[in-house]
Amino acid sequence: MRLPHFAALWRVHRSRTRKRRPLLRRIFNPTTLTIGTVVVSILMYMYGVPVLDVMELNLLDLRFQLRGPIKPLPTVVVAAIDERSIAAEGRWPWRRSTIAKLVDRLSKDGAHAVCFDVQFSEPDDNANLAFVDAVAREVRSLAIDDDRLKRFLSAQQQESDNDEILAKAMKASRAPVVLGYFFHIRQRESGLELTEEQVADRFRQIAGSKYPLVYYKNPDLAVPFIRAYAPQNNLPLLTKAAAGSGFFSVATDADGTVRWMPLVIQGGEQLFPSLSVLCTWEHLGAPQLAVRVGETGVNGVQIGDRFMPTDESGQMLINYRGPPNTFPHYSISDILDGRIPQGTFLNKIVIVGATAIGIGDIRSTPFGHVFPGPEVHANVIDNMLAGDFIERPHWSGIFDVLAIIVIGTLVGTMLPRTSAIKGFIFILVLFAIYVSITHFLFVRDRVWLNMVYPIFALAATYTILTVYRYVVEERERVRIKNTFKQYVSAEVIEDALKDPEHLRVGGQERMLTVLFSDLAGFTAFSEHNTPSQVIDILSEYHDRMTERLFECQGTLIGYIGDELIALFGAPVPQPDQAKRACWAALAMLAQRNALGDAWVKMGRPRLRARTGINTGTMLVGNIGSKYRFTYSVLGDAVNLASRLEQINKVYGTDIIVGDDTAKLVVGEFVMRRLDVVRVVGRTQPLAIHELIAAAGTELAPEHRTFLAHYALALDTYLARRFANALEIFDECEAMRPTDVASHVMAERCRRYIAAPPPPDWDGSFEHRTKS
Repeated sequence: MRLPHFAALWRVHRSRTRKRRPLLRRIFNPTTLTIGTVVVSILMYMYGVPVLDVMELNLLDLRFQLRGPIKPLPTVVVAAIDERSIAAEGRWPWRRSTIAKLVDRLSKDGAHAVCFDVQFSEPDDNANLAFVDAVAREVRSLAIDDDRLKRFLSAQQQESDNDEILAKAMKASRAPVVLGYFFHIRQRESGLELTEEQVADRFRQIAGSKYPLVYYKNPDLAVPFIRAYAPQNNLPLLTKAAAGSGFFSVATDADGTVRWMPLVIQGGEQLFPSLSVLCTWEHLGAPQLAVRVGETGVNGVQIGDRFMPTDESGQMLINYRGPPNTFPHYSISDILDGRIPQGTFLNKIVIVGATAIGIGDIRSTPFGHVFPGPEVHANVIDNMLAGDFIERPHWSGIFDVLAIIVIGTLVGTMLPRTSAIKGFIFILVLFAIYVSITHFLFVRDRVWLNMVYPIFALAATYTILTVYRYVVEERERVRIKNTFKQYVSAEVIEDALKDPEHLRVGGQERMLTVLFSDLAGFTAFSEHNTPSQVIDILSEYHDRMTERLFECQGTLIGYIGDELIALFGAPVPQPDQAKRACWAALAMLAQRNALGDAWVKMGRPRLRARTGINTGTMLVGNIGSKYRFTYSVLGDAVNLASRLEQINKVYGTDIIVGDDTAKLVVGEFVMRRLDVVRVVGRTQPLAIHELIAAAGTELAPEHRTFLAHYALALDTYLARRFANALEIFDECEAMRPTDVASHVMAERCRRYIAAPPPPDWDGSFEHRTKS
């Protein structure tokens, strides 16, 4: 009674499974999977995924690098606190009198604006001033009332006060001097414990450099300005003497790279400009300066008739001109010592800043991780003057979402209707088209459109549908692969999957190219080494040769001892099979030479291999019995390739190619017609050729002369003018004493001079042995 009971349960289970499958396929099908993937991709785009967002930033960097450098305007230069300046002037910070001398030199040379990307927040540590102050205090304590002494001490104090000297130099400068400072954005990270009055006092010190105008489209809008806790100002004396003060704080993304420059930071109730904005403003003659706020946040900064677009928080995307030193750098030591030609700084914006790595003002940018901070500001100023900003326009968000929808829909529509290979090619083409469009718009129109999320939608849809196809439609293919992968090659499996009849014993005749390669002298090596050593060296050799073979899409037929046999043109037809075989032979030769160099260093012998290539009609397929068969080739053309490989011994060559193969690759390779021969098993004469190199390979002039002489000698030999041919072959041998073929042909000429061949001689020489 148990068996019928279990049988009934099994029938019920099968019935329910069959009923569930249509429901599951209605829920999980290419259409629903595509829609779900697109919706998820859009939600990820809207809310942001940190990993993908960083990938997008990295792709932005790659776009900069692929675009390459852009020549900047000649307006901005850098006065560099570099290693040479530090060696000349001493460790940083320098005396303020040195900075005053620099300002004076730049002013006299006609600079249009001098902008400091360094800060003077502490009084100058001056021993002379301290001494004079001490003397003055002592005079007062001794109640010495001498007007001349007081005037002298006062004058000495002024002359020794380097901060005062710098302030005077800044006031006297014909070029406006803009000082830089930085903001403490968050109180907790600043380490400062300031009262509200102290914070307000710091903002009052720089209030003269705030934005004078702010235009609001919606006064009630809560604008997402970057808000600062407090500024770290320069000395009040210097701040008052300067034409203005701008912050040099920069914005870094999650990966630590500087791609944005804040043009506006809110401090208290005021908005303050960056150092770059004030430098540009001074250079343009101090026109109207304003911040424009739109419906969603900051639109940008207005300087006269120039508009600098920003994101909602007031940050400008920097259109980097190129790698470090794209802008001219002048060492401050050269400027101070008068080694810079007069007029170098005429009408220039000069950014004074540190480029020496030890000082620490080094940034990571799209063009590298060691980028001088002053040159970041130079890029921003050049952007403002040139007006070639990179933007993310308001419509870019709509474009990105539409791109996700269109790309996901195209993949979901095409993939179920094509084969796996065609589907993959379609994905690659779609990927290339979208990447090309976004990169083209970036380079031509300076528009930043999102790459990552549309590509993610493409990849996710492709992956999900491919998995779906594998699970639902590809089980039979997996079963066949798992059954046969242990004893036939992957190419044969794919051929069999297209037509299972190929798994029958037998084959078909096709025009193919076969390659034989055999190690010379390996038998002697085997006799003098242990089996494990022989196996190690042979395994490494076969690994490297097979890799080169597969690079040329050859089919490995097998290994017989130290011999390798390969096929081109099957199982997948290859119209350029002969060329692929020649490429493979040259690649294997190059790999053998490299391997030989490595082996010699390891104490192993430098082995040489002989290769033969021939093209002809062959029987190809699964050859064997019903108990066991293998994918292989048979035929006279195969035997001839083996003979050609062995004939290399006679001519001292590495690669010999049959005439049928040579005719298929005319103009593709450098070859030398060696001889006309008859081999064992064939009655027809055959021209044989030595494969030397790919066409276009630079050969030494002597080598080309040698090849021309050999060709002339062989033509003379075939014309039965053996004495003349001998002279030319002797010349060839003199040109290349190691060329065995020239020696062989010269000896044959001597033989034919002594005993000429019969009148019906067809020019061929019969090689009577197989090896």
